[in-house]
Amino acid sequence: MILSMKNIQKSFDGLGVLRDISFQVDKGEVVSVIGPSGSGKSTLLRCATFLEQIDSGEIRYMDIPAVTTDASGRGHYVSPAELRQIKRYYGLVFQQFNLFPHYTVLRNLMEAPVVVQKRDKEEVRAEAMELLRKMGLQDRGDAYPYQLSGGQQQRVAIARALAMNPSILFFDEPTSALDPELTGEVLKVIRQLAEEHMTMVIVTHEMAFARAVSDRVIFMADGVIVEEGDPEAVLGDPSQARTRQFLKNYQR
Repeated sequence: MILSMKNIQKSFDGLGVLRDISFQVDKGEVVSVIGPSGSGKSTLLRCATFLEQIDSGEIRYMDIPAVTTDASGRGHYVSPAELRQIKRYYGLVFQQFNLFPHYTVLRNLMEAPVVVQKRDKEEVRAEAMELLRKMGLQDRGDAYPYQLSGGQQQRVAIARALAMNPSILFFDEPTSALDPELTGEVLKVIRQLAEEHMTMVIVTHEMAFARAVSDRVIFMADGVIVEEGDPEAVLGDPSQARTRQFLKNYQR
């Protein structure tokens, strides 16, 4: 087990956004999270990566507790030092790339492994160049983000996340800021990672892609997990009326 989230509750201004969410992700598994806008998908990822604090519940990485809940029902996080160690287990790829605009592509990849992980600079450089080659960007190391297309920037963002050698990668709608032509570039890279058994959780609106690459699909609506299971079952023959309604509307 790489990630376990149990009984996750999260509210904003008294409005329940995540309501008793529980799921886990095993090593090598690809899990796609689908659902309508406002269903809590991105909030779930932000809670899993500590960008948002949960109200109550339990979060574990590699069976190490990051958040527990006391008898009064309040969530408690481990110390900042312990949390820093746990954060090494995952990488997050955002919708909007979030590259450092004043750094070259190569430095974007190298900065965190060298500065945060204190790794050898030349070793990190060699790994970064290999990641750029894998992304089809081996000749763009000296370029700056503004000189790249959106698809190229997102591939750099994926490479940057991989440079930290995470155990699990999270993707928050990684193609939503891209036009259809560039979307294919990014989905191809994620598909390749799936074939290499990279553990991933992908929030996506790309149904055909989710069906093709996922080991499991989770459908969320109104802050709860409505249905989860094999992608052929959830996307091809869903058991829940809410899932059927979403897929019917989505396909129009």
